[in-house]
Amino acid sequence: MPPIPGSGLAKGLAVTLRTMTKKTVTEQYPDVQPELPPRTRGVIGLFEENCTVCMLCARECPDWCIYIDSHKETVPAAAPGGRERSRNVLDRFAIDFSLCMYCGICIEVCPFDALFWSPEFEYSETDIRDLTHERDKLREWMWTVPAPPALDPGAEEPKELAAARKTADKLAAQREAAEQESAEREAAPRDTARPEQEGRE
Repeated sequence: MPPIPGSGLAKGLAVTLRTMTKKTVTEQYPDVQPELPPRTRGVIGLFEENCTVCMLCARECPDWCIYIDSHKETVPAAAPGGRERSRNVLDRFAIDFSLCMYCGICIEVCPFDALFWSPEFEYSETDIRDLTHERDKLREWMWTVPAPPALDPGAEEPKELAAARKTADKLAAQREAAEQESAEREAAPRDTARPEQEGRE
């Protein structure tokens, strides 16, 4: 059966009329900020205290957009007769977001949780050279990283928390034992002094 002349136009007008009667869903950005999903890949935040300058993120980056500079410092021995150690100190950590393809490999390979996704996305620049952000800016974005979701009620406790709790309990037990021992020492001379006083009387 051949199509009725003008049926395509009628269908198009029907779609237009249906759309005209619906409520608009346009978000008035930038006056109204969008509600982004918690796992939005905006920018990468740096938690500098956790960085050991292992260079894994820079080596694994497929775009080579991470720049890291460091130097070595000698750490004195912790105990007498011990050996001095050397450690890497971070001098520069920068990411060129004009090259970054937001794959997240650097975050996944970081063994010490120094890199995190931030939902921040308002960092456009008029000059492409200004898209290379240094560690100070990356540190600022760290505070926009959302908190991790809560564990399931029946989930196993993370190993880090279990180890920290075990260490805290051990230190508390040592402190309690030291306090008890010092209390016994204070009480011991008084008990030995009483028989001598009774004998003299």
